[in-house]
Amino acid sequence: FQVHSADSEGCKTGSRQLKRKDVHAFFAKQPPCLIGIEACGTAHYWARELIGLGHTVKMMPAKYVKAYLKRGKTDAADAEAICEAVTRPRIKEVPVKSVEQQCLAIPHKVRDLLKGQQVALINAIRAHMAELGLIAPQGRQGVLSLLSIIADDASTDLPLAARKTLWIAANSLAAIEASLAALDAEIHAAAKTDETVRRLQTIPGVGPTAASAFVASITNPNAFDNGRAFAASLGVTPKITGTGGAVTLGSITKQGNSYLRRLLYLGAVARLSYAKRYPTKADPKLVALLEQKKFKLAAIALANKTARVVWALLVRGGSYIANHRKRPTNARRGHVGFRLTGGGKASDAIASVWRRSRAAAPRWRRAWSLAADQRRSVASRRRARGRSPSPFR
Repeated sequence: FQVHSADSEGCKTGSRQLKRKDVHAFFAKQPPCLIGIEACGTAHYWARELIGLGHTVKMMPAKYVKAYLKRGKTDAADAEAICEAVTRPRIKEVPVKSVEQQCLAIPHKVRDLLKGQQVALINAIRAHMAELGLIAPQGRQGVLSLLSIIADDASTDLPLAARKTLWIAANSLAAIEASLAALDAEIHAAAKTDETVRRLQTIPGVGPTAASAFVASITNPNAFDNGRAFAASLGVTPKITGTGGAVTLGSITKQGNSYLRRLLYLGAVARLSYAKRYPTKADPKLVALLEQKKFKLAAIALANKTARVVWALLVRGGSYIANHRKRPTNARRGHVGFRLTGGGKASDAIASVWRRSRAAAPRWRRAWSLAADQRRSVASRRRARGRSPSPFR
């Protein structure tokens, strides 16, 4: 561990190396201060330990710290850059995760690892058997047909020497699939006990796995200004490049948590596949989206929208409501900006105009529409009597 210290004016006061066993004792002797840590694998643990000692900890992404590195790549230079960046107010910090959140995220990380190993083993079995002329169609049924050939000792299509080796790969694949089933059961059981996970599952395209992953990964949703900022942190917004006033929107940035982005995309693909297969039963908006855009482009757009809905539920609470529209804050029932008095044809005409404008015009335009109609009505009556349209002329 490399420690770089500076005073309130930014002047260097010390720099030294620490062994892992000496870190806790060193900071226990220091007065409460601001400590900057570059976000990494063990940063959350040390942040909790230092906060327990009375210090203020700010974790920062390594990408943001890189701009303050002067020259060279050494531990001392990196520590100095962190010390410089921690005092900058515009550097966004990484929220410190609790032990419960990290424990909730571990099954997802192991599941992601096993999924990669499962795909690698399936591709390896397909490739080795294809070299011997044994080709299977795509999909799970094709893999099962290859595994049945490996397990059939009476089959002469596969040489004995290759069968022994592929049998090891088949057993490894079966063990991985059993482990994946156990992890899915654990994630689903934990999802039933968490109220936030249950609320997120009300969103179309978000199942127990995706909802649990969001709760485990997103520590402070209020750190994002809006839903678009949250979607941008997951890399499902277009990359903006431009100079000289010309701005170009490219492909998505693919920044942030790739696991969450993948779950959002797969949920969107599932919804669009259903809409493509059963257009009469699916949401008309999804059918219209498929008519306007290509399938994968529509899936990214739907994943972006789902990410914004997830942020809204994490920040504001509640469950998902289809076709929800926020009521304008300036709309108040029974509030009228004027009062009709008197009687006769004139006031009846004004009241009639008011009723028509109330039914057609938005609330914030009603008072102005009525005033304009009233002025035109007065002007027309004065013209009919041979007078000037304006009473002030």
